[in-house]
Amino acid sequence: MLSSDEKLVERCIQGDDTAWEQIVTSYTRRIYNLGYRYTNRRDEAEDLTQEILIRVYQNLKSFRADAGTFQNWILKVGRNLIIDHYRQTRRFQQAAGTEELETMNLKDEKVPSPERTVERDEAARFLREGLEALSPELKEAIILRDIEGMAYLEIAGLLGIPEGTVKSRINRGRLELAKLLSKRRAQLGWQM
Repeated sequence: MLSSDEKLVERCIQGDDTAWEQIVTSYTRRIYNLGYRYTNRRDEAEDLTQEILIRVYQNLKSFRADAGTFQNWILKVGRNLIIDHYRQTRRFQQAAGTEELETMNLKDEKVPSPERTVERDEAARFLREGLEALSPELKEAIILRDIEGMAYLEIAGLLGIPEGTVKSRINRGRLELAKLLSKRRAQLGWQM
């Protein structure tokens, strides 16, 4: 029996435009978020989203449900394209989570003071710089788990590594990030 994703893919392969629209509607935001986490630029994330969706469409026939979920397949296609993009541009990737930090409701119903806004912006920049200092493997694991909220098993399937390795990378990444942030706070004399 085919899953709903398999049916959707099958309909899309047969030329059903509505099925493709469903895929685009269901996954565009997730793909954009993934691109944004790695580039930290809206324009690049939008371009990558379009490229990834085109690549997904062109390769729908290669999706195999017995190899994993459709979502993991799409994210794997996206990840591969982002890696290609990184290699082509040879620029350092930036990952953040600044959107969440900037829009986070901290149960403060009043408009934040300018001081609080500056503090939040600085904290987001601080975190972004800390993530940037991590190795690509550790940064990727942290982004997928702590920012994207993916389960360990999903990350393992996406990266093609054992679940234990995922947990190890996340743990090492968190420890290294904590050390980096603590060292940076001490250098700046911050009391966080």
